[in-house]
Amino acid sequence: MLMEFKLDMPNVGSWNGRWTGEGKYHARVINFTQKYGKSEQAIEKADKILKGGSHYYNFGDGWGMDITVRVVDSKEAAKIRKKSAGFCSYDWAIDSILQYGEILNSAQRKARETDK
Repeated sequence: MLMEFKLDMPNVGSWNGRWTGEGKYHARVINFTQKYGKSEQAIEKADKILKGGSHYYNFGDGWGMDITVRVVDSKEAAKIRKKSAGFCSYDWAIDSILQYGEILNSAQRKARETDK
């Protein structure tokens, strides 16, 4: 299963209300099956991620990002990879969605790990 993670910045806290990636397409494709397999747990994890569809994160300083997730086929994945301008160093947010089902900052992730 291929998943597209598409980045948008709906809340921009800059002086001019713009961000450097504005107007560009920012996306990554993850081969979920290759990473997590096809077990029942993996399917449940994928369903949870996809059910939300959109994952918002508020940076607390006027900035906020939104990552939408959807399933794509291999042909569309190739187009996405070619068209994308990268993920602007927000890959950590994808990792968080994959691991926790939501975007958590480093302190929140650390707290989750110590709670286990």
